[in-house]
Amino acid sequence: MLLFSLMLLGALCSLGQAMSREEKTKLRNQVVEMFDHAYQNYMDHAYPADELMPLTCRGRVRGLEPSRGDVDDALGMFSLTLIDTLDTLVLLNKTTEFEAAVRRVLTDVRLDNDIVVSVFETNIRVLGGLLGGHSMAVMLKDGGQHMQWYQDELLHMAKELGFRLLPAFNTSSGLPYPRVNLKHGVRGPETRTGTETDTCTACAGTIILEFAALSRFTGDPVFEAHARRALDFLWEKRQRNSNLVGTTINIHSGEWVRRDSGVGAGIDSYYEYLLKAYVLLGDDLFLERFNIHYASIMKYISQPPLLLDVHIHKPLLPARTWMDSLLAFFPGLQVLKGDIRPAIETHEMLYQVTKKHNFLPEAFTTDFRVHWAQHPLRPEFAESTYFLYKATGDPYYLEAGRTILDNLNRFARVPCGFAAMKDVRTGSHEDRMDSFFLAEMFKYLFLLFADAEDLPFDVEDYIFTTEAHLLPLSLSTAPHASSLSSNRTSEELDDSNFDWTCPNTRLLFPDPAFPQNLREPIRSAVDKSCPRPAPYREPGMGRPPLRAQDFMANNPEHLELLRRMGVSLIHLKDGRVQLVQHATQAVSAVAAEDGVRFMQEMMELSSQQQKEQLPPRAIQIVSHPFFGRVVLTAGPAQFGIDLSKSSTGVRGFVIVAEPYSGCSEITNAEYVQGHIALLQRGQCMFAEKARHIQKAGAIGGIVIDDNEGSSSDTAPLFQMAGDGRSTDDVTLPLLFLFHKEGNILLESLKEYREVEVLMSDKARDRATIFKGADVQEAEGGCLTEATTPTSFEPIAQSQMSTLELDELAPEDVTPLQEDVSPVDQDTSPTEEVRPPEEEASPAEEVRPPEEEASPAEEVRPPEEEASPAEADSAQPKEERDSEKREEPEGDTDSSSQSVDELLADWREDLEAFQQMEKDEL
Repeated sequence: MLLFSLMLLGALCSLGQAMSREEKTKLRNQVVEMFDHAYQNYMDHAYPADELMPLTCRGRVRGLEPSRGDVDDALGMFSLTLIDTLDTLVLLNKTTEFEAAVRRVLTDVRLDNDIVVSVFETNIRVLGGLLGGHSMAVMLKDGGQHMQWYQDELLHMAKELGFRLLPAFNTSSGLPYPRVNLKHGVRGPETRTGTETDTCTACAGTIILEFAALSRFTGDPVFEAHARRALDFLWEKRQRNSNLVGTTINIHSGEWVRRDSGVGAGIDSYYEYLLKAYVLLGDDLFLERFNIHYASIMKYISQPPLLLDVHIHKPLLPARTWMDSLLAFFPGLQVLKGDIRPAIETHEMLYQVTKKHNFLPEAFTTDFRVHWAQHPLRPEFAESTYFLYKATGDPYYLEAGRTILDNLNRFARVPCGFAAMKDVRTGSHEDRMDSFFLAEMFKYLFLLFADAEDLPFDVEDYIFTTEAHLLPLSLSTAPHASSLSSNRTSEELDDSNFDWTCPNTRLLFPDPAFPQNLREPIRSAVDKSCPRPAPYREPGMGRPPLRAQDFMANNPEHLELLRRMGVSLIHLKDGRVQLVQHATQAVSAVAAEDGVRFMQEMMELSSQQQKEQLPPRAIQIVSHPFFGRVVLTAGPAQFGIDLSKSSTGVRGFVIVAEPYSGCSEITNAEYVQGHIALLQRGQCMFAEKARHIQKAGAIGGIVIDDNEGSSSDTAPLFQMAGDGRSTDDVTLPLLFLFHKEGNILLESLKEYREVEVLMSDKARDRATIFKGADVQEAEGGCLTEATTPTSFEPIAQSQMSTLELDELAPEDVTPLQEDVSPVDQDTSPTEEVRPPEEEASPAEEVRPPEEEASPAEEVRPPEEEASPAEADSAQPKEERDSEKREEPEGDTDSSSQSVDELLADWREDLEAFQQMEKDEL
């Protein structure tokens, strides 16, 4: 029987006092209330749109909102969130709402739209949602009280959708194209389909559960056959020595395009579906393959508590120094596998990272610092928390669930739903609430706090898909074509491949202290956050005539020295400065060698300064009518008060300094005194501006970019450097706003005359800001706007060494070394750096020496990717919508309209940049 694989009736062990039944009931009811808040706002403000935009309280309709690139391929104008939520309604005992939702789907949803969608996302969200809804409808109908009118209508829709997805599988390998047009299939360039060559492993390998269920529900074997063929091809293309698979594969040739291998983005649900296909379908071939893969994962990728990507051909060689948040599902899969110890260890590491940052950042380093700061309300950590509680019965995991609930309510809840976090460091929001939030998060949290009698059915009779849709295990006995069984070799069937598949956790861990003993050292390791080693410098290397640390891009003598070394300096239109070395253009062989050393030294300097990179700061507008709802992400200064060490920040009314540049004595000092001065970037050093406003009595300063159109959504984080001498005399905080964020502040000042802001290291709770003051506004206000760290595509240069000096101080840069480097590299690395002290407005020419300087730029290790979107293939990641703040209830001042329009216009201006973002889905 297959049921035992899911019946993880863990030992009811506890350390300390177990959570009372009353407390669990309270938390379970809180989960239901939160679901109601999210679901009702979707139905009130977004339906029939695919998703809710919770900050602007409207639906996201593809084609009407600015394009977010490939991430929008999850949207197909088929009321995605409603379909994705169907079986959640039943699990949460909302039978009446479920029946109404099914009727809406049958009446309103069309599946023949002329639109290109992701095969992967449409399969797991829409096809899975329809099948999960059908399973629930049949279960309720069999109960005799509800859905008596139901005649398999959802299943008919699922079959129609299945046939609309099938054209994507018309490839020589059997791997599906990543996209399909719902109306026309795969027709070529005119429909943006049929031209792709690559797909992610998870995209092709996460089909079997839904397609097999569809075949067995309908009796048509064609769907299961195509899904099995794709899995067979991926298995055949595994690296035979390491038994690992890469992240991206060519769907025609079967060649691995990206050879890094892990358990996170791009591969994750491939492994999940191998094990769950065994559980659902009863074919032990899937278990055999999973266990072979799993042994390699534990041998090469697992470094408890870490899970680090490696190269499939050189599995002892790490592929990156950070982890993405999608791997948080893996402890739950290990529970299903029966390997509880590493599941406990990895989950504890993830829990400690969550407690450090309130949410799991999209990516974090091996020393548990933020790598990518977004968090789109992903459910994977809640999923693993639930499965570990099922396996161990340890109330510790109930407390972890409480932490998830509290953080969602404190930081993500807004009047129109729950908003994704744009930056976990500042607490700012993104105008998105993905359908998976309703499909998965509330299922796992409800199950975590529910007892058996609270559930309308026995969940042990079902298996969860990767989108947490419920498929009945009875499908294993449903009629299906015997010819579907894949070919196997008898020598592969080894009893060792089935070890630890059906654990009895009560016998495995009789000691109630066992989980805690595993968790303690991990908690300590995360708390200490091991520092990174210093970059390696080859001994005996001589020094070039010009030191990288002394280089100034606006110094004519330095530019002449670069020319003699064959190094050219090119100003790019986006504000970056690119250093390119042609050894053949140097005045002598010795000068060429000096040029090589200068470039290497600049790389090392950038790498060292990466460690000193400061996180973004927050400017929160706290006066009427904003009351803390608008948060602008600001760049920090490397001098002045460190806001991260201030528990309260600096709060005050803003005033425009005169002169606006702040480069001479302030003439309106009587107004600036006791206020936060607004300044314009340019004409002098940042530290000089700070000294002038400090002399005038200001309590803080905000520098606004003079480069019209710049925005934190389209430019990397900017960091203000000193002036090359001691800045200990600067004792006030100075923050930097890009032009569009600064305009919001200036427009607010124009409209309301008095604007009060809070300068701090991150957004503060409004209750903390006002400390009980009588602020009459809607409960759960929005905090809007922040930045997402961005990076750049590698710049191909042949037969030269390239460095890029970015005057906008991005957080991530990609090193590129080519023919001049003695080190062999598989690919040509690209290096972006910034001169150590130069700061200038992005421009195409070098400013005079008296203008500002900017800090040196960070270097990203060669193995790291360019953006979250490029790394995350299992779910769309990068969405750069800005948000429009909501007015407090009762505020009818029409003068606020121009600020709203400015925020809306801001969002529209991002379209060109967003189209550049790529997600492997």
